[in-house]
Amino acid sequence: MDESLLRTLTPTVISVLVRRGADFAAAEDAVQEALIEAVRVWPDDPPRDPKGWLVTVAWRKFLDAARADASRRDREARAEAEPGPGPGEAADDTLQLYFLCAHPSLTPASAVALTLRAVGGLTTRQIARAYLVPEATMAQRISRAKRTVSGVRFDQPGDVATVLRVLYLVFNEGYSGDVDLAAEAIRLTRRLAAMTCHEEAAGLLALMLLHHARRPARTRPDGSLVPLAEQDRGLWNTRLIAEGVDVLQAALARDRLGEFQAQAAIAALHADARTADETDWVQIVEWYDELVRITGSPVARLNRAVAVGEADGPRAGLAALAELDPALPRYAAVAAYLRERDGDLPAAARLYADAARSAPSLPERDHLLRQATRLNARLRS
Repeated sequence: MDESLLRTLTPTVISVLVRRGADFAAAEDAVQEALIEAVRVWPDDPPRDPKGWLVTVAWRKFLDAARADASRRDREARAEAEPGPGPGEAADDTLQLYFLCAHPSLTPASAVALTLRAVGGLTTRQIARAYLVPEATMAQRISRAKRTVSGVRFDQPGDVATVLRVLYLVFNEGYSGDVDLAAEAIRLTRRLAAMTCHEEAAGLLALMLLHHARRPARTRPDGSLVPLAEQDRGLWNTRLIAEGVDVLQAALARDRLGEFQAQAAIAALHADARTADETDWVQIVEWYDELVRITGSPVARLNRAVAVGEADGPRAGLAALAELDPALPRYAAVAAYLRERDGDLPAAARLYADAARSAPSLPERDHLLRQATRLNARLRS
C-alpha cells in the first residue's frame, strides 16, 4: 500500500470534484471517505488507474452524501410545513389561480395561454410567439378563455392532472423562453406534490429539478445553445440532481407509473452519466418504450428514434424515424442528426437548413444554421 501515492493524489481528486460542482468542504469529505475505502481495498485488489479509481469512488461518496442531505432537508421542510393547532395555513393564491385557469372547460392550449397571461405575467405578444401564431389570434384565444371561466368559482377548479399539464408547459416556456417562469413552476409543483401526494406530481417535480439542474450549461455566454452531448457537466447543479433522483425514486416506489415519472427517469439517466459517452442509451430506449406505451405521443416516438440511433446505430434510428410523420416539429432536425451520424453529409446539411426554417426559437434556429454551415464547409474542403 503506497500511502505517499494517496497523499499525492488527494489534492488532484479534490480539484476534480470541485470542477464537477462539489463545494470544497464536501469534496474534501468525499475524498477522505474514498481514501478510507482505498486503504481497505487496494492491498488485495490494487487498481490499474489509482487516480481514476479515487475520482470514481469519491464522486459516488459525494453524490450519496448530497442525496442524504437533500432527503434530510426535505424531511425538515415537511416537518416545518406541518400545520400547527388551530386554523390551517391559507392556501397558495397562485396555485388556486392555476386550478382556476386549468378548468376542464378549457382546452390545454387555452389553459396554458390564460395562465401565462393572467398568472405568469407574459404579454400577449410573447405568448403568441411561443405558440407561433399571430398576436391577434392569441388575443382572441385568451379572451375566449377568460369568458369561459368568468363564472367559475374558486371551489370549482380543474383537476390535478390538468394543473400538472399546465405547470409542465409553463415550466417549458420559462425554461426556454425570455421570461424566467421555471423557478416559479418548480415552487408551485413542489407545493402541489406536498399537498396531494400524487405520484405524477412528484414525477413532474423530479423532471423539473433534473432539467433545471442542467440549465447553467445549456447556453454559451453569447446565448447560443450547447447540445447535451457537449455540455460542461461540471456546471450541472448536483444538489438539484440529487433531490430530483430522490423524489423520483419515491414516486416510482408507489408502482403507478405515469408519463412524468417516465420522462424524469430518462432525465435521471442523462444526469447519472459522467460523460456523454457513458450515457446508458439502452435503458433510455426502454424508458421511451414505456413513455410511448403510456402516451402514444408522436414527440415521444421522435425522441425515441434519437435514443435508438445512439443505442443501436444511426441506421436503426433512421428506421424508427421512418415510421413517423415528417410534419412533426423537429423531425427534420432529428433526421439531420441521424443522417450525419450515418455519414450522409449532403443530406444532413440540407435537413439542418430545412429544420432551421421551422425552428421554434431564434437560438435553436441559429444552432441548426451553424450545423448546416459546418457540414457545407466540410463538403467544400
